[in-house]
Amino acid sequence: MYTLGIDIGSTTSKCVVLKEGKEIVAKSLIPFGTGTKGPMQAFEAALSESGLKEEDISFIMATGYGRTTFEKMNGEMSELSCHGKGVFFHHPDCRTIIDIGGQDAKVITLSSGGAISNFVMNDKCAAGTGRFLDVMAGILMIGVEDLETFALQSTSPISISSTCTVFAESEVISQLSKDADKNDLVAGICNSVASRVAALAKRAGIKEAVYMSGGVAQNGGVRTALSRELGCEVHFATDAQYMGALGAAIAGYEKL
Repeated sequence: MYTLGIDIGSTTSKCVVLKEGKEIVAKSLIPFGTGTKGPMQAFEAALSESGLKEEDISFIMATGYGRTTFEKMNGEMSELSCHGKGVFFHHPDCRTIIDIGGQDAKVITLSSGGAISNFVMNDKCAAGTGRFLDVMAGILMIGVEDLETFALQSTSPISISSTCTVFAESEVISQLSKDADKNDLVAGICNSVASRVAALAKRAGIKEAVYMSGGVAQNGGVRTALSRELGCEVHFATDAQYMGALGAAIAGYEKL
């Protein structure tokens, strides 16, 4: 029995195909999100990798920002629930999940059985999200995937004090005009994201072990800064970007 979870975000679409609710047989990621052909491309890519046809899938569960737009779904579920199920599947010791997405940041606390016990989220401002990092990387003319490398070479991080992406952009441009060290600027940017997300996490109530999910989890500069802000180790969830889709596939299996 196969189920498929699709996580349709603002900037990416991810799919996971699960066999008997336990074995991942395929996954796909397309760098285009809701409102594009990305979701269907991710769906087709996951089927192709699995060697399955659409009629072989017993349940299709959608999650993420654009979950209500996917016509092939059999059901939809919030990303909070799906990230909880996905991370707990790989890491049953997890009690706190920090998910920094393209447009929002979420902190979820779990019980020992994996049920959500609390959550807080920021979806009103781009500061503290993947979008903020994308904008800053663009100003610095480096790839967002290279932010970690620059941050880890910093010796004196530059504080980014603005709490608004627009003002922070002006602040970074001003620093560049003063020939500020790029490594120190990137470290300051990572610290800025970590500071905002840590404030969310403290509102939710941090319980260890702490895991990051979502695309920003791959940024070691942010993870290191978060660990420092929270005073505990922040782990990196396996296949972090697929946690929502994995949780959706698990939820689909539970519906059968």
